[in-house]
Amino acid sequence: MTERTHATGPAADGAPRGDRGAAAALVRACRPRQWLKNLLVLAAPAAAGALVRPEALLTCAAVFALFCVAASGTYLLNDVNDVHRDRAHPRKRHRPVASGTLPVPVAVTTGILLCAAAPLASLALGNPPLSALIAGYVLLTLVYTRHLRDVVVCDLVAVAACHVLRAVAGGVAVGVPLTPWFVIVVSLAALLVVVGKREAELRAGGDGDAAGSADAVRPTLRGYTAAYLTQTRTMASAAMVVTYCLWALDQSEGPRTLFHAVSIVPFIMFVLRYNLLVDRGVGEEPEEIALRDRPLQLVLGALVVLVGLGIYL
Repeated sequence: MTERTHATGPAADGAPRGDRGAAAALVRACRPRQWLKNLLVLAAPAAAGALVRPEALLTCAAVFALFCVAASGTYLLNDVNDVHRDRAHPRKRHRPVASGTLPVPVAVTTGILLCAAAPLASLALGNPPLSALIAGYVLLTLVYTRHLRDVVVCDLVAVAACHVLRAVAGGVAVGVPLTPWFVIVVSLAALLVVVGKREAELRAGGDGDAAGSADAVRPTLRGYTAAYLTQTRTMASAAMVVTYCLWALDQSEGPRTLFHAVSIVPFIMFVLRYNLLVDRGVGEEPEEIALRDRPLQLVLGALVVLVGLGIYL
């Protein structure tokens, strides 16, 4: 009786056991906070002024959900692949798979099912190019997990490409044209975020025993230097600001032009703030920055309002 009671109660370390504990661990392993990245599917329809149409909103919601399913599947398989590396990391060792609260077989099975379900379910939307993009996203992420993550520079491009695929999928799903301006800005923004993440990881593991720990978790960090990543981040930031300014100043005449032109100010402030946070060493989890940094949220909100007025007014 005593043993049975202990088996269904809370674990000694505070983690729940039993079916509820396994379900909670599975949800955590799906990384709901990182679903924030999938809001990129709204970018192209929003920039094209298509979100005023109810059918466009419903389609975007469906695509967002599909990418959340696909991303969660890849996160589970990634955690299984990295289980030994994560156990050497001071923060990632608490992930459900690495800590043992989520059994590896459950993670593998669920991950495979979710990865297959997303592109298959997308067929119901009757948009083959969209299904191909979601399947491509899953395939690229899995190839990254198995191979590209340990190849210098290729790892940066692969992760940035996953972000770009999200944004492109939103436009394809709704049927809006993707302008060169949009693709360039999104690509540079994705590269900025990925490089900032790598730089923060390198800085976090740059001293003493931490360096060896960082190398064990992400061996490709040995191929980078802080100076190289800083230069790459600076290049991406500068190119993105220039491209955005050219787009904003190239819009049609009238009141809309003013809103687009003024939006340059919060855009530059957003880039400057993000770079400052990366320099402070807090860029390792970009979604945490977006959820917690109030100044960044304020300038992003101002940017969205101004661009929205310029597009929908």
